[in-house]
Amino acid sequence: MGVKSVLFRTADLVNEMLTHIDEKGSARMVDVGEKPVTKRTARASGRIYMSRGALDEIINGTVPKGDVLATARIAGIMAAKRTSELIPLCHTLMLSSVTVELTPVDSENCIYCECSVSLSGKTGAEMEALTGVSVALLTVYDMCKAIDRTMTVTDIRLEEKDGGKTGHYERNKK
Repeated sequence: MGVKSVLFRTADLVNEMLTHIDEKGSARMVDVGEKPVTKRTARASGRIYMSRGALDEIINGTVPKGDVLATARIAGIMAAKRTSELIPLCHTLMLSSVTVELTPVDSENCIYCECSVSLSGKTGAEMEALTGVSVALLTVYDMCKAIDRTMTVTDIRLEEKDGGKTGHYERNKK
């Protein structure tokens, strides 16, 4: 096989692996029209670290902007539902369920957030769960920035997903 043949074959393999790139190298939305509808779920998590004072105000309900956890929960749900408007090339999905849980962790001066998404569809729910967590935590930051501008949003990650061609994935517990 000549060098030119190897290069063309390598380009073909890359195009097969990069599903959001067309044969000309341009970004494109993946065609999921022929994929079967399956039940799909995804769960993502993240944290926002803050000062003890900021966490106490959230827990005590004394943040001047209002109920931080309730507002962040709603923001996370709304964001998951609108992921396709925020992330280029994501498909619009008809979500069956979105839950966002925010839990203060006293020992770490943080709030742990988990977002779970489920649907029956032709493509996954991972981006929706990740977006839900991200926006929920950013909402906490926005509501508390006057109290603590040093807050850090971190560890946003997919914890588990199920359904579709790749089946089940669960992050290894350490």
